[in-house]
Formats: sequence, structure tokens, C-alpha cells
Amino acid sequence: MSRCDFKIVLLGSEHVGKTSLVLRFVNCRFNADIPYQNTVGAAFCAKAMQSNGKNFNIGIWDTAGSERYEAMTKIYYRGAHAAIICYEPSSVASWKRLRHWLQELRGVEENCKVYLCGTKKDLLDGGYVCREVPEDTIASYTQGLCGHFFTSSKTGENVDELFQKIVDDCAADVQLMKNVEDMRLQLQKEEVAFKAKSKDYCFC
Repeated sequence: MSRCDFKIVLLGSEHVGKTSLVLRFVNCRFNADIPYQNTVGAAFCAKAMQSNGKNFNIGIWDTAGSERYEAMTKIYYRGAHAAIICYEPSSVASWKRLRHWLQELRGVEENCKVYLCGTKKDLLDGGYVCREVPEDTIASYTQGLCGHFFTSSKTGENVDELFQKIVDDCAADVQLMKNVEDMRLQLQKEEVAFKAKSKDYCFC
């Protein structure tokens, strides 16, 4: 992909399943047998999507959740149009840490659209873990943000819905869409200029 219309960053503590969420969305797969590995800095993925009949390319930055990488991951917040902050409903520690990630994000991109994502829904539904974060607490905290989703990267539940909501919200943002159209026009001009310049050279 030559451009990314919307930039999305994933935030959250380590082990909450950010990378699994991205892999499920981008590649439609879940690898339960692969040992856990910390993301160092950030990993990038891209995917083409649609909203109201329009095509968009989205770039997704999966940032590291380990505290030792915090200084590094902050740089990936800049220019983000939307952020997904992940936590585990069965881990009150990951929920408390969520406030930190939101504060860090707002310090870099104040107007970024923020979505909360409770991960590993399949474990909660199956009774393998117990809920530690009350639903009313989540509902109260989500007020003023752009949305909240319970997802399962294993089953795929609500994963596509989360990202589609983000793209729909971005596509409905008049100022953001103006910036997207301006950027597309600029890229077209640069491509035309590059092709014209290339014709001036002989490769015989």
C-alpha cells in the first residue's frame, strides 16, 4: 500500500492480547501454540477497508506494553487518528494501567479517537477466568470515549466490528476526511511528477 489514510495505534499492558487482536483482524488467524513474545517498540500492519462505499487503507501500530519500552513507544502515538486501549476483564491490574495509557496518549494526540477493548472474551465466557472489572465500572469510564468492545481473538468475536466502527467514525469526521483527500491529492501530484521526471532519463 502506498499510503495510509487512517493511523490506528494499539495500547495496553503486556499480555493483554494486542498482537493477537491485530493478527486476527489482518490475517484472520489465531495461533494458540506460538509462545508469547514481547513486542519491541511497535509492529506495523496495514489493511484495506471500506466505509459507505469508499475505500480506505488503514495502518495499525501494535505498540509494546512493557514499561521498559514506554519512552520508545510514545513516538508511535504522533499522528494517530484512533487508538485502541486493551485490557483484560479478568485483570484489574490491566484495567488500572488503562488510565496511564490514556493519559500518555492525550499528552501526544489530544484529539485522537479512543476505543476501549476488553480482550479474551472466550476465556470469560467459558468460565476459565473470573471477572475482576465490573461492567458498571467499564460503562462509567467509557462515557466520553468513542466506544467499547469485548473481543475474542481466538473466535474472532467483535474484532471486525471494532475496526469497522473506527473506520466508520474516521470516515464521518469532516476535517479528517479533508486531510485525507488533501494527502491523496498531494501523493497523486508527486507520482505524476516522478513519472514525468523518469521520462527525461534514458535507460538504453
